[in-house]
Amino acid sequence: MCQDFQALYTHIREQSISPDSARTRFSAIMRALRSRFPSVESLQSDSSVVNSDSLHKPVSPFVFPLRGHSASSIGGSRGEGYRARGFDLFDFNVQGSHPAQDIFVRDRDQDSIEDRTGQPVDVLAMTSGLVIGIETAWLPGSEYRGGNWIWLYDPLQHGLFYYAHNNAVEVLPGQWVKAGQKIAEVGRTGYNAFKTRSPTHLHLMYLRILPNGLPEPRNTYDWLVVAQVMP
Repeated sequence: MCQDFQALYTHIREQSISPDSARTRFSAIMRALRSRFPSVESLQSDSSVVNSDSLHKPVSPFVFPLRGHSASSIGGSRGEGYRARGFDLFDFNVQGSHPAQDIFVRDRDQDSIEDRTGQPVDVLAMTSGLVIGIETAWLPGSEYRGGNWIWLYDPLQHGLFYYAHNNAVEVLPGQWVKAGQKIAEVGRTGYNAFKTRSPTHLHLMYLRILPNGLPEPRNTYDWLVVAQVMP
């Protein structure tokens, strides 16, 4: 299923499949993924991060996806950069929407190194899930917008998390990762993200899978606000 998803997303990006055919194949893959996982209750123990305070207060099931950062790093005011209208995952020619939150790091010289620490910034899995697709071969000059990306399927949410513009990807398709696990390092890969005008950031998108197997974007802002910050 991971191979099928990776191949499908590549075909969509290269426009070698019609949008209608892509929708049909995507729906079949999502239905197959859903059927291969046990009931969500049996996954609960793998879905959250335990910290020293977890016995005294509830623990959010979400981890903030940049280590050492918090909701103050989200672009705009209260996540206003999220724009889902017109989104179509299956037609690469459709542009203009931004159904995602961009999370910025301080990188004035644009070398993908955090100015405060002198180190790369770890991208962390926001929830536990299965890596179903990655891209690691993006090169400057490529017109592909996502750069080096990761798609992660979360069976608890029955949805897909998309982490884009990474400098280094550190997971493989078929790998199960836990919430808070390092999956990449922040970068500037992607057609627009590589340009000087773009501050260094993580592009985070979440797609809820509907009963028909097709995706619907959801704003992750409220999740990010309550997410655990990993030092």
